[in-house]
Amino acid sequence: MSQHLPAVVALLAVLLQLGTMFAVGRARMRYGVKAPATSGHPDFERAFRVQMNTLEAVLVFLPSLWLAVQYGSPLWAGLAGLVWVVGRVWYALAYLKDPAKREGGFMLGSIGWLATLAIGVIGLARAIFAG
Repeated sequence: MSQHLPAVVALLAVLLQLGTMFAVGRARMRYGVKAPATSGHPDFERAFRVQMNTLEAVLVFLPSLWLAVQYGSPLWAGLAGLVWVVGRVWYALAYLKDPAKREGGFMLGSIGWLATLAIGVIGLARAIFAG
């Protein structure tokens, strides 16, 4: 199972991004914000920021996850990745309710991302200097 955990995490990251896209589309319809506008009702703007922040986070997380799996440990990479996913879901839900309460999810997600990055960087450095 541990060798499949990173793939499950990558799939969860994709599903999270899809969920934020759905939330923005729903908010556009609910609050009458016509594309290509990215401002309007505050609830729409929060959903849009959650989507964009999640996209930004996914862009640095997925390569870090890959490095951690390839050069570190699939099990530890997967576990750190799960921490990232839980943190980002917490972040998204909190931000949608009250932006001032998003920090806990942001911090947990950051810990998960930094762990994947550290696993990958340390593993890559070992591979480079060992051979």
